[in-house]
Amino acid sequence: MHHPYQGGRHELGQNFLVDRSVIAAIEELVALTTGPIVEIGPGDGALTLPLSRSGRPMTAVEVDPLRASRLVRRTPENVTIVNADILRYRFPRHPHVIVGNIPFHLTTAILRRILPAGHWRTAVLLVQWEVARRRAGVGGASMLTAAWWPWYEFGPRRRVPARSFRPMPSVDGGLLTMTRRAVPLIEERGRYQDFVRQVFTGRGRGLGEILGGVACDDHAAVRDWLRRERVSPHLLPKDLTAEQWATLWNTAGGGGPHDR
Repeated sequence: MHHPYQGGRHELGQNFLVDRSVIAAIEELVALTTGPIVEIGPGDGALTLPLSRSGRPMTAVEVDPLRASRLVRRTPENVTIVNADILRYRFPRHPHVIVGNIPFHLTTAILRRILPAGHWRTAVLLVQWEVARRRAGVGGASMLTAAWWPWYEFGPRRRVPARSFRPMPSVDGGLLTMTRRAVPLIEERGRYQDFVRQVFTGRGRGLGEILGGVACDDHAAVRDWLRRERVSPHLLPKDLTAEQWATLWNTAGGGGPHDR
């Protein structure tokens, strides 16, 4: 019987990593971390087997039951293979590191699952190159990045050519690291993230107009903030840095009596 996953899981968005230099780069980034490892989508073990040689406890979460059962037979005792969908998987409640070659079409869904999880310290992810750049704010940050920047630093590490994968995708990949900040830039999350959404979806041709229409406690203070931070009123929300989002939030009513 022809198995639907044979030769690559296109319906699951999987492009297998075959470039040894990229695997080595991921090993080096993971080696800078400590503690247990959770791998997303191990596939045939291209990352699982090299990473397992560190001897660190490792959990590899694989959605394909056939590949999961194959991996069980090929991995050492420090590796646990879990046959589960990562979007439903409960991440450990102790410090750990996340690593994975992420199915490109599930990148945003997986990031939305990872970012609120409270116990991991570093994530080393292979995603689309453009996603890696946007997450890190290169050429403009996305709303998702701005919403989580006070808690995480995002870094694009290197471009990974499409030929590094089988089957070959239509776009290049990129290595992205996400590191939890030791001290968050702000404390309160829910209201800040609502504020980011308001600013990104607000009407206007630049921050000067957009911020004028956003609910905040002190519009004069926001105008002063634009001058003090030397932010042109014509800039867009995507152009702000992590630190500017934090000071804007504090100016626009964050850190005040509304905080829970």
